[in-house]
Amino acid sequence: MSQPISRRKLATLASGLFVASHASAQTTPEGGPVEAPFTRDYDPPKFKPGWKKPQLNRQLAQDFIIYAHSDLDMVKKLLEKEPALLNATIDWGGGDWETGLGGASHMGRRDIVEFLLERGARPDLFCATMLGQLETVKAFLTLQPKMIDTKGPHGFTLHWHAQVGGKNSEAVLDYLQSIKKLELKPIPFLKK
Repeated sequence: MSQPISRRKLATLASGLFVASHASAQTTPEGGPVEAPFTRDYDPPKFKPGWKKPQLNRQLAQDFIIYAHSDLDMVKKLLEKEPALLNATIDWGGGDWETGLGGASHMGRRDIVEFLLERGARPDLFCATMLGQLETVKAFLTLQPKMIDTKGPHGFTLHWHAQVGGKNSEAVLDYLQSIKKLELKPIPFLKK
């Protein structure tokens, strides 16, 4: 039979739990990611992942994806440091998933896109649209016509990606407009 716990021990234990929980809450930076609450209300899958290798560091993946929007030198440096970043994804919240290739694509950074593709990044419809790969875009939209409304990272449309592709993507933009005409707004960071 266990001994009853004294008030002093209970108070010490409770304050220790409070400090520990407060300390772990402080490790998440102000405004940083917070995992959504979740309770499984279905049977768990029978397959159990092995988790033999450590996951990529979230901060490193986040930095890589941010740099992939605009800084080729840092993309090269971080990819040399950790090659697994090539296809790393970050959920910016609410299922807004992005890779380095996705960030470079919606910013119209052809140099970064081509570098990542040369290293084996997985291309997608948004990347093909920005690069002006008309036949690829047509093939996707022939296979799945509703993809005309598909949104990429941060909700950017195919039309947006064609716009940031510049001259190389004009034929793709014309094709997209022939399927679904949108009012195209100027993109602030594009050179006129």
